[in-house]
Amino acid sequence: MKLWDIFYKGIFEQNPIFRLALSLCPALAVTSTVMNALAMGLSVLFVITANNVVVSIFRKCVNPKVRVPVYITSIATIVTVVQLVLQAFLPVLYKELSIYLALIVVFAIILARAEVFAAKNGVIPSMFDGLGMGAGFAGAMVLIGAIRELFGAGTILGVSIFGAAYNPALIMILPPGGFILIGLMIASFNLMGEYQAKAKAKAAGRSEA
Repeated sequence: MKLWDIFYKGIFEQNPIFRLALSLCPALAVTSTVMNALAMGLSVLFVITANNVVVSIFRKCVNPKVRVPVYITSIATIVTVVQLVLQAFLPVLYKELSIYLALIVVFAIILARAEVFAAKNGVIPSMFDGLGMGAGFAGAMVLIGAIRELFGAGTILGVSIFGAAYNPALIMILPPGGFILIGLMIASFNLMGEYQAKAKAKAAGRSEA
């Protein structure tokens, strides 16, 4: 499989939030603003990529019976580094994300990619897999955050878009609004995926004919 194909599948085909419906807790909790969503997305991108690289490097040295504790220890170590960096250089953002940074350790998508891909492939493909999945997660978080902040507060990154006359739809920055939005976006991505699959099947049928 080409490196671009490995990377791209995490953006759309296997997008962690919109296609696999994983890690929905932070998608609801920290996407009320674009900045929080971006910070969480980039944190997960770094953790999943770094963990994939570590798991791939040591994949032949780890006893299969203890592989899951080893993976979790690796993830926890990388997450701790991320927490310390944010706490030192971006304390306000660190306080905003609070407990959700620690919860990255148990994000299903990170452990799944270590088990399904990194433990069976070389360092470079594993790195691209992590980058793709992380970019897909970060992109989804930012998209959700942008829509919620825009309609829930009338701003993007704190900059007023609709002006002072706009009456914000406060439900959009509350969990119920986020839940409804994510559900609609998952449905939209699934419909697009089905359309693409049908288009590929038609194209394959024509080429065979």
